[in-house]
Amino acid sequence: MQASELEFFKEILQSRKEQIQKNINGVNSELDGLNSLELNDEGDHASVNNNSMVESAIVQQQQKELGEIEVALRKIAKGEYGICEMCEDDIGFQRLKVKPHAIYCIDCREIVEKSKK
Repeated sequence: MQASELEFFKEILQSRKEQIQKNINGVNSELDGLNSLELNDEGDHASVNNNSMVESAIVQQQQKELGEIEVALRKIAKGEYGICEMCEDDIGFQRLKVKPHAIYCIDCREIVEKSKK
């Protein structure tokens, strides 16, 4: 992969990383605010609990993506970015544009997804 392409993906990954960190911090602040509310009835408790569960699920998913982004950024630094972890072929440019933290090429991704079922 050319240096300009690596820089392109590095910028995308760093931007997404910052966005996720802001989202996680915002959700955590919101959850703290919900936990500090004085709730008057069971309906309020149910609503807060439901919101907390949804927000927690979102944070978990974003933390997972953040970890994948960190791995991709380390690969860029090592010169290993864009190589499929299964077959060791190049991951297509278009695939990386859609998911810059991808670790598998399209073919291997399908194999992994089928083996999870």
